[in-house]
Amino acid sequence: MNKKDNFLKGFIKENPLFVLLLGACPALAITTSLENALGMSLAFLFVMVLSNTIISLISSSKKLRELIEPVRIAVYIVIIASLVTIVEMLMQAFLPELFNSLGVFISLITVNCIVLGRAEAFASKNSVGDSVIDGISMGLGYSFAIIIISLIREFLGNGTITIWGNLVLDLNGLFTFIGITPIPFFTTSAGAFMVLGLILAIIQAIKNKKEEKSKEMKKEAK
Repeated sequence: MNKKDNFLKGFIKENPLFVLLLGACPALAITTSLENALGMSLAFLFVMVLSNTIISLISSSKKLRELIEPVRIAVYIVIIASLVTIVEMLMQAFLPELFNSLGVFISLITVNCIVLGRAEAFASKNSVGDSVIDGISMGLGYSFAIIIISLIREFLGNGTITIWGNLVLDLNGLFTFIGITPIPFFTTSAGAFMVLGLILAIIQAIKNKKEEKSKEMKKEAK
């Protein structure tokens, strides 16, 4: 896999949420506003990239790799937990409102299947450079997914888009023009599942259509 494919895989082919269905719990819980999604994206990207980097550095040393091999998963979790603690401390100090809004889901990055999974499946087996690219790819791919979900949920549920702090786009005029009101259902847990389900259905429909076209082209070629 070249570096371009390594970088792009997290957005489409191996998107952590839309394709692999990993990290769904925080994705559904915090995507009530774009601000929350952006905050979680920054925290997740920080942990994802640095954990991949550190674990790849450790694994690149033969002596260190042999030393931690029997307890490597525990070592990975300690590294990830340390990075999450740094994120929590920084967010609590400089972005207290966002910290309170995201709550326990910042801590849960420690046990997020995506972070630990990439550490074991990729960072521990590849070079530092490739691991950094993989971390960026997966981090941005996950961020892209939760931002899309938050935009849909906040717009349909509140008629607004909260970019950051007091920077809010009020789109209620569109609902007034159509003659309806925002639907608070989309800000609930059930609404989150519905939005994710619809997105997954659209993605699957596109895949099916591409597969059908591919089969037709193969038949015509014969």
